[in-house]
Amino acid sequence: PDLNTDWAQDKATYPASFPHYVRGRDSLREYITELFTTEITMYDGAMGTMIQKHKLEEEDFRGERFKDWTTNLKGNNDLLSITKPEVILGIYKQYLEVGGSRLIGTNTFSSTTIAQADYAMEHLAYELNYAGARLARQACDAVTAADPTKPRFVVGAIGPTNRTGSISPDVEDPSCRNVTFDELVEAYFEEVVALMDGGADILMVETIFDTLNAKAALYAITEYLEISGVDVPVFISGTLVDQSGRTLSGQTGEAFYASVRHAKPMCVGLNCALGAQQMVPFLERLAKVVECFVHVYSNAGLPNAMGGYDDTPADMAKYNEVFVKNGWVNMIGGCCGSTPQHIAAMKEMIVNGGHKPRPLPMVGRPKMWLSGLEDLVVDDVHNQFGLPFLNVGERCNIAGSIKFKKLMMSGDYGAAMDIAKQQVEDGAHVIDINVDDGMLDGLAAMQKFVKIAITEPEISKVPFMLDASKFDIVVAGLKWCQGKPIVNSISLKVGEELFKEHATLLRKHGAAVVVMAFDEQGQAATEEEKVRICKRSYDILVNEVKFPPEDIIFDPNVLTIGTGMEEHASYGVDFIKATKRIKELCPFVKISGGISNLSFGFRGVNVIRESIHAVFLHHAILNSGMDVGIVNCHEMLALSEVESSMRVLCENLVFNKTPDATEKMLERTTKEKELIEARKKGGAAAETKATSWRDLPVLERLTHALVSGISEFIDGDTEEARKGCSRPLEVIEGPLMKGMNVVGDLFGSGKMFLPQVIKSARVMKKAVAYLLPFMEEEKRLKMIAEGKDPDGVNEDDDSQFAGKVLMATVKGDVHDIGKNIVSVVLGCNNYKVYDIGVMCTCEHILAKAIEHKVQVIGLSGLITPSLDEMVEVAKEMKKQGFKVPLLIGGATTSRMHTAVKIAPQYFTVEHPVIHVLDASRSVTVVQSLLSENKEEYVEEIEELYEEMREEHYASLEDRVYVPIAKAIEKRYTIDFVADPPAPAPAKLGVTAVDYISLRDVVPYIDWNPFFQTWELRGTYPNRGYPKIFNDEKVGAEAKKLFDDAQRLMETIIADKSMWLKGVVGLFAANRTDSGEDVEVYTDAGRTEVAATFCMLRQQAEKSEKGDPYLSQADFIAPKGVADHLGMFAVACLGCDDLVKKFEAQSDDYNKIMAQALADRFVEAFAEKLHRDIRTDLWGYAQDEALEHEDLLKIKYKGIRPAPGYPSQPDHTEKITMWQLIKAKELADIELSESLSMMPASSVSALVFAHPQSHYFSVGQVGKDQVTSYAARKRYELPKMEKWLGPTLNYDR
Repeated sequence: PDLNTDWAQDKATYPASFPHYVRGRDSLREYITELFTTEITMYDGAMGTMIQKHKLEEEDFRGERFKDWTTNLKGNNDLLSITKPEVILGIYKQYLEVGGSRLIGTNTFSSTTIAQADYAMEHLAYELNYAGARLARQACDAVTAADPTKPRFVVGAIGPTNRTGSISPDVEDPSCRNVTFDELVEAYFEEVVALMDGGADILMVETIFDTLNAKAALYAITEYLEISGVDVPVFISGTLVDQSGRTLSGQTGEAFYASVRHAKPMCVGLNCALGAQQMVPFLERLAKVVECFVHVYSNAGLPNAMGGYDDTPADMAKYNEVFVKNGWVNMIGGCCGSTPQHIAAMKEMIVNGGHKPRPLPMVGRPKMWLSGLEDLVVDDVHNQFGLPFLNVGERCNIAGSIKFKKLMMSGDYGAAMDIAKQQVEDGAHVIDINVDDGMLDGLAAMQKFVKIAITEPEISKVPFMLDASKFDIVVAGLKWCQGKPIVNSISLKVGEELFKEHATLLRKHGAAVVVMAFDEQGQAATEEEKVRICKRSYDILVNEVKFPPEDIIFDPNVLTIGTGMEEHASYGVDFIKATKRIKELCPFVKISGGISNLSFGFRGVNVIRESIHAVFLHHAILNSGMDVGIVNCHEMLALSEVESSMRVLCENLVFNKTPDATEKMLERTTKEKELIEARKKGGAAAETKATSWRDLPVLERLTHALVSGISEFIDGDTEEARKGCSRPLEVIEGPLMKGMNVVGDLFGSGKMFLPQVIKSARVMKKAVAYLLPFMEEEKRLKMIAEGKDPDGVNEDDDSQFAGKVLMATVKGDVHDIGKNIVSVVLGCNNYKVYDIGVMCTCEHILAKAIEHKVQVIGLSGLITPSLDEMVEVAKEMKKQGFKVPLLIGGATTSRMHTAVKIAPQYFTVEHPVIHVLDASRSVTVVQSLLSENKEEYVEEIEELYEEMREEHYASLEDRVYVPIAKAIEKRYTIDFVADPPAPAPAKLGVTAVDYISLRDVVPYIDWNPFFQTWELRGTYPNRGYPKIFNDEKVGAEAKKLFDDAQRLMETIIADKSMWLKGVVGLFAANRTDSGEDVEVYTDAGRTEVAATFCMLRQQAEKSEKGDPYLSQADFIAPKGVADHLGMFAVACLGCDDLVKKFEAQSDDYNKIMAQALADRFVEAFAEKLHRDIRTDLWGYAQDEALEHEDLLKIKYKGIRPAPGYPSQPDHTEKITMWQLIKAKELADIELSESLSMMPASSVSALVFAHPQSHYFSVGQVGKDQVTSYAARKRYELPKMEKWLGPTLNYDR
């Protein structure tokens, strides 16, 4: 039906042969698709800003019709479509004619019954939308008629309303709301109908600060499209309210998109709240994940003190250029403060710059993409044991937790939230919520729980699983979820028609769904029944309901084994077998189950139950592909943690291997119960004394344990010491500090080594953690006795420490292993260390320094951009009047850089800047800075740094750099005819590498950097691995360390707590005509350039006259000669979670060991992958047979230099590589704002195959080259100079 009731276009307006787009004749979706893929399309700017320019008064808003209205109407801009239509029509035309907008938004931002209630004009909602769209239609048709080659389109603007479904308006009641989902849907539906009746072409849900409101609008649009049968493109625009990059209701941009993508929007983007400069990182992140077109319409800067906007048209064009330069957008416009002139300026910038729109991303494998406040791609998830498995926490399920049930029955929602938080902390990726109980109003309880939970960020950051036996209960909960949850469950038990009804409703809400293996005949118990019912359900859902297959989770029923009944014995193995078959027959689905059901017959004996679960899950996940399970995360065991005899019993039971499997397990259960009872009565096996030192008095035992790093007996000894002292603090100040002082003295004198210090710190932490509750209680009782408020105690009292130090890895840098070591070493010497983590902004560092009143600040960094960030921190410290010393450390830092670049910004005798070479020097430095001899120590450093600066600047005067033109003229020349490039790879393009295991890369590990990390260095002739073991001084400790590393490595390999992912790209390539850059092509025919890698060339004058000036571009053949370029990015994943596990156990030793091993794994992975490229993937060295030592000595053909390192010291080239090989999407490796790779254990490289290619260092470069380089990369010169800072031979 034609719903444009008054504004349908007359069919006679244009002849049938008219060659341009005709509304009503041609497909709008096809036209917009072509438009958005061929040019960056202009949207309009602010309506409110333009209305303000007319300086309208109350009577203008009222007009004749509303002159007697009982409320003030000034400010109700949407009303002007009725009372001042000429003003609104004029604004529309200005954007179309002056701004060059191809699409304009209607003046209907607040035209819902909900928003108009402020003016008592709810009844006018339809008319306001109709009038706003009608005027826009009129303007667009007139301008289109004047130039039919550029048709203009009406975008029906649907604002967020002035109420929010996710946020409580009552600080006392987090479950309170001032609007419901159904009320929002009703209001939005009326608005949609009116906009379409008025002539809208497109519907835009915009300025979304609460995704729940947006989901209601999208639900209303879906209903309208279903009823009307028309096809209307839908655009969605979110608003991130500040620099946190989150919506007002707390979602990240990625989570926001995951929550709304079910509506199949044609275009998604950001608008309002921020200026273009502030939006950059957030739009970039969104553009990387959005599967449709992308738009942006930012404010004209941030509001000034008077509420206005200061960005001129030229400013706005300049600040928006980054979006189009980087190819992030298809449509661009303006929001608050923008005018037609602003839009025109941006259009001119785009045309003059020849900027192209963002290409639609390639269609990828369908993926289940859930969201809470943060997004979660289920295929990317691994649990705490490294298994590809989604943990659904079961403890917020009345059937899964007696404690939760009692809390819900008593209405104690606050305590119930604590259970939910704990599950997330314990490793739950999703929280299951089930309030099914005959004595509880499930409908009310579900809604209240969800409404409160979504206001708790620690809970709502993860998606929810809404779980109920009654469908109306899960739907009620669904209407309060702003993210994308899972609904548990539906099934064919209710019959096909109702099953399809339920599924259709969930599809409209965008929820994923658990489908139980039930049908009209009952529950599937056997393998065949499970497969049959799931396949039938799948066919109905996918083919008839059009439910996305990736959003389906089948639960083939985990049933109880070990009951003694023969028919139950195969339930476990049947589930495992059925899982594999279902995943083969039903592409893209997930498999789940309620794991606690499996061992229900052994309830009360957790060690039995969790052992059964560990065996079952290990095989179900790794052998059959089970993806999801409702589990008790805290109690879960890894298979490696199951004792060997228990494991045999479990495997026999789960796989029904022996007739007496149940009987044997029951015998073991009886023994375990007896042990439990014995423990309750205080009985325990006698402990065997490990060594003779156990016979010493307890205080001496504690000191010995600390010095020796033995934690086995620490809790018992600490308790014994506490009972023998009048106060728990005496234990710390006595034997513990005595032991740590010994450790400090031995380390300082070189008689103790870093690994031993870390072990000692682990013992100290465990002892203090044991004493802490006793000390807190002592403080509390003392305050009560003194008549003080015990809750007023200062938990951050740090007066007992030798000093306070703040440690941070600077903005954009994720590397922290060195910083962690320094923190531990300082902690061992009684310094209070506030380690605030990685990627810390200057503002955050200085705010925390003020908050904690620290006496020293330490900055760490690994990548070269971090050097500039350290300079900025020093400048800001001076600007803010800081008086504390600044320490500089990290792999790329140096004493020279500190002296020349950082120290001049901040250094005084009172607050010096000092480079710290390694952890062993940190204590001496801090002690000197906080001692009475500080002035003498600092003056000596100051003199040294002054000498270094003089030496540096003198060397610059002596150093000669040739002009870049001369360097190019004397480039390195390869005769590619006499010495041709490597043959073409068998397969061009991108290959994901997820098939290489940790075990595969162990033979490629270079252990030398491992010992350097731990600051263990042998002396000649015992330098390096394995000779270091023979060193008289460090050999014994190096061997202990190595043995510990081997044990942890074997554990990591066995439990898969770390794993490897990578991606390789192989492309046809040639040097550019200038010879300075390398083009890679989309295909072997070299018809289209996929990307250009820009290279830098040496300019420092050569000592030998004939020596060439090298660039990596020299190693690639010019056009006309077929050549190729490879590249890869690899990562070791899982380390962060393992580190958190060790941190929770106060185990700094294994924390640092895990980080060191992750680095070795990924470097070995890179070495192996490069070899695979040479011998197989590219295959230019198929006969290579090098030994390990030869690999380390780089005796192979070709090189693999990394962007940001000496051969090409520009980190921004990583951006090109990442976009080309999809490193984030295929290998889970992201880039920070300073282009540090995340995770920290990542390696990337370009692969050059020519035998004459070799490693070199570009060194410093001149301004003439940097100017040319910036132009080739299309960077502004100051931005390019910032990235190349340490490489410049001049001061910028």
